[in-house]
Amino acid sequence: MLLKKLNPAVSKYWLIALAGLIWSVAGIMLCRLAYIWLTSVNLSLGLPLGLMGIVSALAVYGYAFSKIALRNIQRLCLLSDKSCIFAFQAWKSYLIIIFMMMLGMVLRNSPTPKHFLAVIYAAIGGALFVSSFHFYRCVWRVKIQKQPCWPHKDN
Repeated sequence: MLLKKLNPAVSKYWLIALAGLIWSVAGIMLCRLAYIWLTSVNLSLGLPLGLMGIVSALAVYGYAFSKIALRNIQRLCLLSDKSCIFAFQAWKSYLIIIFMMMLGMVLRNSPTPKHFLAVIYAAIGGALFVSSFHFYRCVWRVKIQKQPCWPHKDN
C-alpha cells in the first residue's frame, strides 16, 4: 500500500510526451556542443565536418534511432493507463544512457580534437532530435486526432 502511494504514476501519454521531450533536449544539447566546437575552427574545416555530422545523423536516425523510438512507443502504448513516471524508458535503457554519458565524458576529456568529436555529437544529437518527433506524432494522434497510437500504419 505504501509503495502505491509513493509511485508517481502518470498517464501513458504523458510518458510518451516526456520521452519525446527528453530525446529532444538531449539531442539539442549534443548538437549545441557540436556547433560550439565547429565554430571554433575555420570554415574550410568546420563546414565539411558539420555536413558529415548532418549526414551521419540522418543515417543513425534511419538505421537505428527511429526503430528504437518506435519500439519504445509500442512498449509505452502497451502499459496500463497509469504507470510510474520513470517508465518512459525501459529499465535496461537507463544502463545504456549511463554508459553513453560516461563515454561522452571520456571522449570530451580525451586528447581527440573537439571539432572531430563534433561529428559524433552532431550525429547522435541530430538522430535523437529527429527521432523525438515519433513520440510527438503519437501524442498528436491520440489526443488531437482521437486515433490509436499503435500499431503504426508504416510498420
